[in-house]
Amino acid sequence: MSRVLIIGAGGVAAVTIKKCARLPELFDEIYLASRTVSKCEALQKEVGVDRVKGVFAVDADHASEVVAVINQVKPDLVVNLALPYQDLAIMDACLETGVDYMDTANYEPKDVAKFEYSWQWAYQEKFQKAGLMALLGSGFDPGVTNVYTAYAAKHYFDEIHYLDIVDCNGGDHGQAFATNFNPEINIREITQRGRFYENGEWKETDPLSVREDLDYQNIGVRASYLMFHEELESLVKHFPTLKRARFWMTFGDAYLTHLKVLEGIGMTSIAPIDFQGQQIVPLEFLKAVLPDPGSLADGYTGQTCIGTYITGIKDGQEKTIFIYNNCEHAKCHEEVGAQAVSYTTGVPAMIGAALMLNGTWKKAGVWNMEQFDPDPFMAMLNTHGLPWHVIECDSSPFNK
Repeated sequence: MSRVLIIGAGGVAAVTIKKCARLPELFDEIYLASRTVSKCEALQKEVGVDRVKGVFAVDADHASEVVAVINQVKPDLVVNLALPYQDLAIMDACLETGVDYMDTANYEPKDVAKFEYSWQWAYQEKFQKAGLMALLGSGFDPGVTNVYTAYAAKHYFDEIHYLDIVDCNGGDHGQAFATNFNPEINIREITQRGRFYENGEWKETDPLSVREDLDYQNIGVRASYLMFHEELESLVKHFPTLKRARFWMTFGDAYLTHLKVLEGIGMTSIAPIDFQGQQIVPLEFLKAVLPDPGSLADGYTGQTCIGTYITGIKDGQEKTIFIYNNCEHAKCHEEVGAQAVSYTTGVPAMIGAALMLNGTWKKAGVWNMEQFDPDPFMAMLNTHGLPWHVIECDSSPFNK
């Protein structure tokens, strides 16, 4: 019997819960916990009390509250789909209670817009000594993109030298300005300085200052901007033959104009200000004003294209491949009532949890996705809604 506790009840969590609920052979009992217990109750009602056995209120900022819920549920695995600020508290709770851990995004401190794996990698010895496993970043990017890279290294290359991860949302939600996942996390991410790895060192750029126009499969040409993304850090570490690794994301002109105005008037700041005798964070207020990403699904048209361009050496010859997935917003809405950005993160979370629970991926310590055999994960992507494709290219569309 497998028992899983899922923490979080946002758009990604809703997809993961619905996907898990359809696989009783992998997820015997599902329990939900969130700061807003009414969201858990709504999801329980939607998927059925026979599948979601219980719901709990928890403030995951506090390890003690998570410990209390874990002790009630006694799960085999805790799936953290809450905020990245809460990763360490939930990892601490798992260590205290002797339960495996999984998340989709790496830790970042709430008061500094900075994210890196160092804080979580520091837990390696603790998890090993406890005989517990922590799987980091089982979303799409990070997550599937890590597994794509591992799959390419296993099946297509003797050495990989150049990696460009590309993330295009070619959809239209009809809103003047909205983010496709948590607005606070999204805006913190894209307003940071860009960073990429080249020739043994990390290099920085001004935010969204480097642009390439790329032709995305089944979407067309979109402006793509260089950003830092956490999977670069782990991929460079685990594939030391890499000479360069970069991450690109598409943004439309209207989105960037809105973002520039919001930055200019201080609405993206994470520094508290005094408002009518209260301390508020402008970005948290902006999050409350913007549309809930979960509300965007109805009427969302178009699709996403996320993948990895990889150039390397096979049998002494240079070659380039592109591994990617297209995901249609409307089909996601029809299946689980979500838009494609939530779907592309929620499905890999389910797959990562399934591979941990059935013992396919099982090893004490703290691990990134690319450190395991990619084949079982890739097979499950094809059968659970995120089919992938491989194109052998004459060369990479990015200049070397």
